[in-house]
Order: sequence, then structure tokens, then C-alpha cells
Amino acid sequence: MKNIIIENIKTLFYAIIIAVIIRSLFIQPFYIPSSSMEPNLLIGDRIFVTKYSYGYSKHSFPFSPPITNNRFFYNKPQRGDLVVFKTPVDNRTDYIKRLIGLPGDQIQFINGEIYLNNNKIIKKATTVKNKIRCGNSIYSTKSYEETLPNNIKYTAAYKATGTLLNTDKYTVPSNHFFFLGDNRDCSKDSRYLSSVGYVNYVNIVGKAQYIFFSNDTLKGSAMKFWNWKNSFRVERFFKKIK
Repeated sequence: MKNIIIENIKTLFYAIIIAVIIRSLFIQPFYIPSSSMEPNLLIGDRIFVTKYSYGYSKHSFPFSPPITNNRFFYNKPQRGDLVVFKTPVDNRTDYIKRLIGLPGDQIQFINGEIYLNNNKIIKKATTVKNKIRCGNSIYSTKSYEETLPNNIKYTAAYKATGTLLNTDKYTVPSNHFFFLGDNRDCSKDSRYLSSVGYVNYVNIVGKAQYIFFSNDTLKGSAMKFWNWKNSFRVERFFKKIK
């Protein structure tokens, strides 16, 4: 009996070690708790994030141990990537946003248009009209296909009367990045310097790749198996993130 217990403990220990290695070096699941990335990521989506895409830092590991302030095997993120990072304010909270500005870039909102290095980002209206959540409210938005200088295209949603139509010019420091939520008028992102601001490359956790599961929390909890037919968004299962 004693030997069986010891073997079970060993098996559990090895399983934990393997899980930590996979989570730290290869892939980690994340849950989307807010509407800041709608219409592309919805509340209730669960996504896979690859840890190796941009190399590794202390934030690649559980509890962010203070082992280094650099990145190893670093690959630079590209404009348009959906990136998970630790917020600079507390270095603990995970955010996911779209990368817009690289080190040295200048970003500014003028009359609701985004200017990147004094050039307006191409924004093409779509026929899609969305009802999007923002906290406890739901409002109508207009959707646009935006095209970045590296020809990455994605959909962004704007409230008819935006909250940040005009801003000062943001200049991204060295080794930092500027992020925006796709739900432009309901996203705490790099525009808010005191709460998010510019994100140091050390704070990057990984690149969002796939939605592997999605449950509409307004229609029911995933724990209520009798309601799965109504709440599961099956069409989003194993969907590539753009």
C-alpha cells in the first residue's frame, strides 16, 4: 500500500512538472473576460497563446519569478499581432490587445482617425453592424476594416459618438509597444498612460493563435450542461485568430 501511494505521488509530481514546462515554454490557455477585443474576441472565448512566438522573459513562467529583466530567443512582435501581456501598472494582470505601434512610432487620434507616423491608417467601412457589450451596457457600433502599413487587416468597432476622438501624440519609447483594443470605445489600452500606457517588451507573455472553446455567458454558464445547445458557440471552436 505504501509503495502504491509513493508511486501515485511521483506520477502527480511528474505530471505537474510536465504541465509547468508546457505552460511556460510552449502554449497556455487564457479566458476572455471583457468586450475590449470585440468583434474579434468575445466574452467567454477561451484561447491558446503560444509562449515561444516572441521568446521568453520572467513573465513566461508561473508567478513571474524575478530571474531576469531581459528576453531570451527574442522575436520582435509585428504590427497587427494579438498579444497577451502583463500590465505595466502591477506586472500581474494579463491583458490582450492588438499591437499598433512599434518602438519609435508616433500614434495619434484625430477626429476619430488613427494616424501612425503622421499617415492615416486606411479604414474601410463594412456592412456589419454590431451590438457590443461595454460593462453592463450594450450599444450599437460601426465596424471598419483597418489596414496597417505591413498590410495586416482586421476589423475594429467604433461607437457612433466616440470617447477618444482626439488625443495627444504618443511616441513609443525604445523596447516598448503601443496596443489598442479592437472595441475602440470600450478598451483600457495604451491610450491610457496611467493605467496601461506603453508596454515593455519584457512584459509580453505570448501571441494569441486559436480560440479553442467559446461559451456565451449571457445565455448560461458552461457548467450547466443542459443549456449547452444555447450557450456554446460551436462555430468559434478551434478558430484561427486574426
